[in-house]
Amino acid sequence: MASLYWLQCGGCGGDTMSFLGVDSPDLIELFDALDIRLLWHPSLSAISPAEHDALLARLLSGEEALDILVVEGAIIRGPANTGMFDARHGRPKKDLAAALAARANHIVAAGTCASFGGIGADDAIQATGLQFLKKEAGGLLGKDFRSRAGMPVINLAGCPCHAEVMAGALTALVAGQTLELDEFNRPLDWYGMTVHQGCTRNEYHEYRVEEWDFAQRGCLFFHMGCHGPLVDGPCNKLLWNGRSSKTRAGVPCFGCTDPSFPTASPFFETRNIEGVPIDLPKGMSRAHYLVYKGMAAAAAPERLKKRDTRI
Repeated sequence: MASLYWLQCGGCGGDTMSFLGVDSPDLIELFDALDIRLLWHPSLSAISPAEHDALLARLLSGEEALDILVVEGAIIRGPANTGMFDARHGRPKKDLAAALAARANHIVAAGTCASFGGIGADDAIQATGLQFLKKEAGGLLGKDFRSRAGMPVINLAGCPCHAEVMAGALTALVAGQTLELDEFNRPLDWYGMTVHQGCTRNEYHEYRVEEWDFAQRGCLFFHMGCHGPLVDGPCNKLLWNGRSSKTRAGVPCFGCTDPSFPTASPFFETRNIEGVPIDLPKGMSRAHYLVYKGMAAAAAPERLKKRDTRI
């Protein structure tokens, strides 16, 4: 049986809300199937505050084993590195997170805030991820930190993290499987592809058939700020609620799985110089783009140009 403790730090609770919606199996069936003993979760546990304090004391002393620590929300270091903007019983949660991480066999960062700092990373609250601050290794625990099982923090990025990604990662850890990670400690099983891969708008993108508004059929990259070709994530592989994704619903991807999320530039606007996007699709050179996209737009089939724009 694997024990799991879920620590909620500086965040909105969206990763919990996402995970509560896991299906086939549902959350209770998943924990039963994996033989996970849930020690504590802020939305699921019913133990008293005194019992919770006693549990933490046993975990921190090593009296009770901790197999998996899941941290949701950014680590808050402000004000002035005290961490007292996010405290529990007068103790900074950043200290509690570090102490629990030192006891855990595996540490999972649930969502982009826990992974990379997220929304508060450039703010006075001094938010950071567990082992990264944006794209810079370090964070709370330091770039060389390893869990008791010899693993770095496993970053399940997303705002929120997809429920199936969390379920898959927990399944792999309980089964003793090694998760192959990318340069930002995200499992390649889910972050080894761009959001663009699997997008139903790919043909429009290739021929640069563009849209200027939401809920249309064409490509949203060139004017509407879609990050699909720029960032890695499973959104068009694992559809939300088994049905859809932002791009399938006519909304641009705003790159929530990327360490740099959220960017300073507007979500729904493509930064460009004379119509050429500043940020090009991964793996494409600017010279290649200038030649290819001009030719592609000229060769676009009439069925794409004369599309029914409504989804």
